[in-house]
Amino acid sequence: MANVKGSALASRVLWVQLGHGAAGMDKLLAASSPELKASIEAGIEKARWYPFEQFVELNRVLDRVFGSGDLSLVKELGRYGADANLTTIYRLFYKVGTTHWILGRAVRLWSAHYDSGYLEVLTRGPKTAVLRIRGFATPERVHCLSILGWCERSIEL
Repeated sequence: MANVKGSALASRVLWVQLGHGAAGMDKLLAASSPELKASIEAGIEKARWYPFEQFVELNRVLDRVFGSGDLSLVKELGRYGADANLTTIYRLFYKVGTTHWILGRAVRLWSAHYDSGYLEVLTRGPKTAVLRIRGFATPERVHCLSILGWCERSIEL
């Protein structure tokens, strides 16, 4: 079973808190499994490992409750995660690094956020790159969409 760092869950809970307030949090908690609800109510710790299934569930619940139910919101949540996490501690990297350099850092930071698989970046020229997630224990479309949104926003930043 794969695990994910709390920062991935925390950015999504923050998205609900800032965009939908207490009523949105009530909707989120009502739609969550007992395990996910307990994690959210205890306060998501950014540096702690959480079961990957909670990350997947959280994204699916948010898409169903606040989106259209077709997972299109998940990519936007990935973008929001990039804004929430990368414009703070890593902001200096975005001022001095090239896009390929930033994507290379993502490869090195993968294991700080996931305890399964690895990210591979293949450059295809000055403005093109291919990213692949390899060896992940429980592949999930939600995860891929989230990573896609994160990468797109990272490149924009």
